[in-house]
Amino acid sequence: MTDSPTPPLLRATGLWKSFGDREVLRGIDLDLAQHDVVALIGPSGSGKSTLLRCLGLLEPIDDGQIFLGDEDISDPRVDANGIRARFGAVFQSFNLFPHLSVLDNVTLASRVVHRMPRREAEERAHALLGRIGLADKAKEHPDRLSGGQQQRAAIVRAIATDPEVLLLDEITSALDPELVGEVLELVRDLTADGATILMATHEMAFARDVADRVVFLDDGVIVEQGPPAQLFGAPESARTRAFLARFTP
Repeated sequence: MTDSPTPPLLRATGLWKSFGDREVLRGIDLDLAQHDVVALIGPSGSGKSTLLRCLGLLEPIDDGQIFLGDEDISDPRVDANGIRARFGAVFQSFNLFPHLSVLDNVTLASRVVHRMPRREAEERAHALLGRIGLADKAKEHPDRLSGGQQQRAAIVRAIATDPEVLLLDEITSALDPELVGEVLELVRDLTADGATILMATHEMAFARDVADRVVFLDDGVIVEQGPPAQLFGAPESARTRAFLARFTP
């Protein structure tokens, strides 16, 4: 008797999303198992950010279904805020509250949304900040941090609530090149810890090294997906080959 496959933790079927007359997502089917790291790649405007926002219930969908575990979270009757609290999301802009300290930024969702006692939330935050080299910045405001430090603080804020799925949207695109490495190293650590991550990225070498599966999105459809070695080494689609050729020295 063989073991049954692990059901997806996050699954989208037939996802459609338009802005006005422009169809941004056109029938997306995607699944993410627990502890999977899946990288979304594709040209600007291909729908990567919109897909992440739809999956995290930050944008309404026009058609299709989204499941988190066995729950249809695209059902309009669900508690959308309760579902959003089960995700961690980090975007290109750091979105830290400028009037709050780093510590208060990191603990806000834990205290307000998840009702964690302040002492417990702050202990966890201090431990996470110490782990990524920001222990001495806990009382600072975001404008006193470098871009790389701000983005690492934003990631810590996202993981402080122990989310079921972490959605990362081009988190290095707003950073100076010398700061990219420190943010990617934190994501690498999270993958080693078994986090479940769906990330849109233009860092091809990082996707190749870290992802379990790479998904090439173009013009609102999934053109091709597979293990990094297959997709980067022997892509089947001409569209995938043309896209990856831009990154070949």
